[in-house]
Amino acid sequence: MLLPLIVAQAGIVFTIWRRLRSRLTKFTALLFWVIVAVAATVGLAAIFLGVIREYAAQFRDIRTVTYLWLLASTPALVMYGVYRFFAGRMGPGPADRDRRALLRLAGAAAVATPFAVEGWGAFVTRFDYRVEEVNLPIVGLHADLEGLKILQLSDIHLGRFLSEREFARVIDAANELRAPVAFMTGDLISSWGDPLDACIAQLSRIRCDAPMLGCLGNHEIYAQVERYTEMQAARRGITFLRGGRRELKFGNGVLNVAGIDYQPFTLRGQYLKGAEHLLVPDATNLLLSHNPDVFTEAPEQGWQAMLAGHTHGGQVTVEYFKRTINPARFLTPYVSGLYAERGTTCYVTRGIGTIGIPARVGATPEITLITLRKA
Repeated sequence: MLLPLIVAQAGIVFTIWRRLRSRLTKFTALLFWVIVAVAATVGLAAIFLGVIREYAAQFRDIRTVTYLWLLASTPALVMYGVYRFFAGRMGPGPADRDRRALLRLAGAAAVATPFAVEGWGAFVTRFDYRVEEVNLPIVGLHADLEGLKILQLSDIHLGRFLSEREFARVIDAANELRAPVAFMTGDLISSWGDPLDACIAQLSRIRCDAPMLGCLGNHEIYAQVERYTEMQAARRGITFLRGGRRELKFGNGVLNVAGIDYQPFTLRGQYLKGAEHLLVPDATNLLLSHNPDVFTEAPEQGWQAMLAGHTHGGQVTVEYFKRTINPARFLTPYVSGLYAERGTTCYVTRGIGTIGIPARVGATPEITLITLRKA
């Protein structure tokens, strides 16, 4: 995903160079290439070293700016290429001069559009928390579980891009839904040093009949706080199911909720190894997994339903001809919404927070209210 964005930067640099070189002196030309070399070095260092814990803090802001620039400048380059294509086909006549002026104005607007959209995603869309009401059809659902409402929160990423005050708004909105059951499907924080205790404290404010259950995401693992999260959450009445399960009884119906720690994509083909031991006969078996890609193995094992997050709905999603393209599509077909395969259903939430860049485009943050329905 990063490679075409990085390659596009070469196109941007040489486009600018072609426009400027006739006006530059030897000194300013040299200065131009020095600036390009420094910017490229710092940007690449931020991308590749910023994921290493020892360097994360030093490169965090530069990494964010780099990603923001890459995601806006690449489509802007495409827009500029389209403008040059049409401009090059106009003649020198008066009529074409008028058309060229109009095309130049349209081209400038088109090039500016990706930056405007990204700005809207940063300052508006990422705070547009929406309640997504979902009917989750389950084969063999017990009659006493019909209509049971479940609150799902995921991908909080409390830290630099999401303040505790903003997250408190999410909790307040979630409590208004009055769901008797609540699940958290991973990624409380983004990296080591983020306010994990504050996130757990806010989650403990959720009012529900049963204790909140959850599973851990990849960012708890990256930050090496799996055990700490489990212990601190337990002190506040939240249970993270790390290869464990809990039975929730409603009348004569039993909802067996199991949870697993994040399983990376490198385990594809070996997902859910040993998870079959968490199944309970004659119960409705529901799996919590941060990574939705494990859904490929869930029907085979006998899970009736699964809840996941991780993808942020792509976070930056572009729709074309009723199809979507986003970074998550390169990793899994289960990006956002409801999926059904071989008698098993899965819901993937867009989550609350952001990662990489503080912006959401085409993927608003989501508070999920799930209603169990018999399929």
